[in-house]
Amino acid sequence: MRRHRAVLAVLAVATSTFAIAATAASASATTGAVAHRGLAHRGLAHRGLPHQVFAPYFETYDTTDGGLAALSQASGAKFLSLAFLQTAQAGSCTAYWDGNTATPIAASSFGSDIAAIQRAGGNVIPSFGGFTADTTGTELADSCTDVHAIAAVFESLITTYHVSRIDLDIEATSLSNTDGINRRNEAIAETERWARAHGHRVQFAYTLPTFPTGLTSDGVAVLQNAIADHARIAVVNLLTFDYFFGTQQDMVADTETAAEGLFSQLQSLYPSSSAAHLWHMIGVTEMPGIDDFGAAETLSEADASAVLTWARQHRLGFLSFWALQRDNGNCPGTKGAGNCSGLDQQTWFFSHLFERFTR
Repeated sequence: MRRHRAVLAVLAVATSTFAIAATAASASATTGAVAHRGLAHRGLAHRGLPHQVFAPYFETYDTTDGGLAALSQASGAKFLSLAFLQTAQAGSCTAYWDGNTATPIAASSFGSDIAAIQRAGGNVIPSFGGFTADTTGTELADSCTDVHAIAAVFESLITTYHVSRIDLDIEATSLSNTDGINRRNEAIAETERWARAHGHRVQFAYTLPTFPTGLTSDGVAVLQNAIADHARIAVVNLLTFDYFFGTQQDMVADTETAAEGLFSQLQSLYPSSSAAHLWHMIGVTEMPGIDDFGAAETLSEADASAVLTWARQHRLGFLSFWALQRDNGNCPGTKGAGNCSGLDQQTWFFSHLFERFTR
């Protein structure tokens, strides 16, 4: 079972964990162009995301509960974050979904599901990295030393799937790989220049581990480098679970103080930005029910309602949870698993609740 294991015990040394067997994408410009023509003739246009968007993570390697379009429809979550993209081996510049060479970035991989979601008024956010890729050298920018090749992978996602945001989940050793950090941000800036020149809309988001007080110093350094490389980051998404402190946690309070800490950090990084803009840059990702640590870190149904109210009041730009396949009550009273929350809950409770955030 490959899942998001954000170990804040490791965060004490520089990271927490979000993660699952990371995933990756194949970057062939030719394949992207062909797929672009194939999807375009069905009338699919580039769509921007709503001003505030709820996009739970979907484990692309776990399709036992049905395809992503079917789960999007059943859950009511119109927008999904797809985890993860990564290279098949360290040193490669070709990314695949889940690092699986059988699922390249191509219309044949999730293309029909993504098109169905778009026809229903939604879209997807492909996500690179995750804990496994970030610890095995298969995160794209850690693996590939060619900035132009990294940018080509990003561009192929945009032309193949008509997405308007790309998420970069950077944890563990990727947080201290300064060469990879710089390559990634240079590739973001290059992709943003390419998008402007070709009439595409694209945003980049960073998903980063957090303490209840805000980003680690390594996380701040990632953003500092992005600014130095002229990479525009639309959202900084905090992983507000799996703290592994060993004590009872108030998951709502931890979410709020982590975001408040990030807000202060963003004020220092972007001193000319308004408070409203900085709050809109902030995203939070929860884990419904009992997280990987155990019952001491539980996001209850009431907690989720409180998080939603708070996120709306502060006008955050992004809300998510890990992961869509978990949003059911099939294993009440347990620690929870990749396909259940550990709570006695109605199926899709968290999805139906958080979908109210999108506007």
